[in-house]
Amino acid sequence: MKCKVIKIGGALIEDAGLLNRLCRKFASMTSPFVIVHGGGTFAGQLAERLGIPRKMIDGRRVTDRETLEVTVMVYAGWINKTLVARLQALGVNACGLSGCDLNLVKADRREGQSIDWGYVGDVRLVRMGGLELLLQAGVVPVISPITHDGKGVLLNSNADGIAAAVAETLGMCYDVELIYCFDKKGVLTDVGDEGSVIPCLTPSLYEKYKQSGMIHSGMIPKLDNAFKSVSNGVQAVRLIHPDDLGQPDAGTRIILEKQWTRVEQ
Repeated sequence: MKCKVIKIGGALIEDAGLLNRLCRKFASMTSPFVIVHGGGTFAGQLAERLGIPRKMIDGRRVTDRETLEVTVMVYAGWINKTLVARLQALGVNACGLSGCDLNLVKADRREGQSIDWGYVGDVRLVRMGGLELLLQAGVVPVISPITHDGKGVLLNSNADGIAAAVAETLGMCYDVELIYCFDKKGVLTDVGDEGSVIPCLTPSLYEKYKQSGMIHSGMIPKLDNAFKSVSNGVQAVRLIHPDDLGQPDAGTRIILEKQWTRVEQ
């Protein structure tokens, strides 16, 4: 059976019109699917209103105790339930989850040699049982990027990494397509030109574009997770604009070198 894991980025959640169009596309889907969502800037905005300073190291957020409380409130609360409510209004029977619900996503607290990342978690495992029960019941799981360590501690994890881990786990029972929906038509050679989509990206091309600086910043962890998933048996991985969801040839397809050879032939 086929199943899609669709990760939607924070920028999409902040764009009401785009999010509404995306939810309508979800409502038209017939095969089982799972949604993993990011958080956008909502948590940062609330933290600022509460007078909680933002802490960054090398462009990555440090999650201290106060920031964790805000992150959980916003990601597992406001954003998750708002998305579920919109889906329910369109007839999609969705269930909002965090990593601790159904013991779904366990993570390890990130440790650096000289950096205290606070309550940031790197995904350790995804449990299949709860997801499969929901999918078999026709329910769409909507997963926030809040995980837990199994010892009662909540952690803030990267949504791209959660989506990849969910896809790899479901790949044991389903033919899985992992789709990263974000605010571009795909991976671009020129970020200002939506017509410069790279249709297929292999590991060697990826390294070439990184070395040249063409691919950089937040796109790198997203693509690292994409290549990890396709290496671990996920059948297809694509990066697309939400308006192109449902179009099989849209966006950038992530493939291995051996797959590229077959495509060329």
